[in-house]
Amino acid sequence: MLGNPVEFFRNLSRKICPECGEHIHEEQAESYIMECERCLAKKEE
Repeated sequence: MLGNPVEFFRNLSRKICPECGEHIHEEQAESYIMECERCLAKKEE
């Protein structure tokens, strides 16, 4: 049986941006975006 889904996601390792190697903020890590906000902003320029 599965436990609390919130606990499952909380226990996952933090995502790391493939562009710069920085840890991705928790709110953004829940999405499918792979890059951190700083690298995404650079791409938009």
